[in-house]
Amino acid sequence: MYSTFEQKYQRIQKELMVGAIALGCVFLIGTLWYSIIEGWSLEDAAYMTVITLATVGYGETNPLGSRGRLFTIALILMGVINIGYIVNRFTAAVIEGYFQEGLRLRQQKRLMESLSRHYIICGFSRTGRQIAKEFRAEDVPFVVIDADNESIQRAQNEGYLAYLGDATLDDSLLKVGIQKATCIVAALPSDAENLYTVLSAKTLNPQIRAIARASTEEAVKKLQRGGADAVISPYITGGKRMAAAALRPQVLDFVDGILSGTDGELYMEEFLLDPAFCPVVGQNLQQAKLRSQSGALVLAIRRSDRTLIGGPTGDTPLMPQDTLICMGTAEQLRSLNQILGPINPRPLRRPKKI
Repeated sequence: MYSTFEQKYQRIQKELMVGAIALGCVFLIGTLWYSIIEGWSLEDAAYMTVITLATVGYGETNPLGSRGRLFTIALILMGVINIGYIVNRFTAAVIEGYFQEGLRLRQQKRLMESLSRHYIICGFSRTGRQIAKEFRAEDVPFVVIDADNESIQRAQNEGYLAYLGDATLDDSLLKVGIQKATCIVAALPSDAENLYTVLSAKTLNPQIRAIARASTEEAVKKLQRGGADAVISPYITGGKRMAAAALRPQVLDFVDGILSGTDGELYMEEFLLDPAFCPVVGQNLQQAKLRSQSGALVLAIRRSDRTLIGGPTGDTPLMPQDTLICMGTAEQLRSLNQILGPINPRPLRRPKKI
């Protein structure tokens, strides 16, 4: 699926190509006529054809009879019409900026092909726009895909890499590098579209993390069965947060600081323990001495089977594929990252302020 501009750009290219081919055919006809019918050499025939089409008025290369002059008149008319058409199309393309925009599109295509370990945002409605703002704030590489041309134009105007296409189709997901992506966020307005998107994404890249938006509790269950790693319902989540604001306002302020990045000195980050690189796998927290070496605090540990250990003690073992959820200053988290080795599934992002 192409944007309106891309369709017009391709049409302009085809029109210029047709004009060039037609001009070549006229040149060939003229050369063959003067060579075969008039009996001239190929060099004289080609020269006569060129000066005739260019209407420079140099005169006849060799004397022509009435039949030859009538053909020359027809050749001039064909050349003027053809060259005029090409000039018209070329001028329109320059005035409307098709060549400049075409260059930008080619650069964007090359950039999209070079993406790796990136995030894909499906849908650029209010939810998608907010996700894009958060990703940009954390320097996360991402691409937006949406079937609405106006949404794509809005995304591009805001400086995002965007592709016009249907995220439920395999071909569209392949165009945005689904096979090399780390995560896909299905934020389309329809639960059915989000389900199709998750199914397609998991089929093309079983290792990708899929986050989906859902409008109803029934849709949450279906998306989870469809392979979504996390399903967010704005209505359910919004209701829980409003209740928390009423019952535990200080706790909510603390959590909001983590999520929204308000001013402060503390940050949060997650670290995946890969046994191939991490030197502390197999030790417990006390033996690893993560707190004493880095100053960062391990708040929780998520096991590979999704079990969550909150407030782990010194006796808690560190196992392969554990995810450590840690808090500390930016310097402390950088030190912790060095201790744990090159284990993050992505480069260490700018940590979130609290």
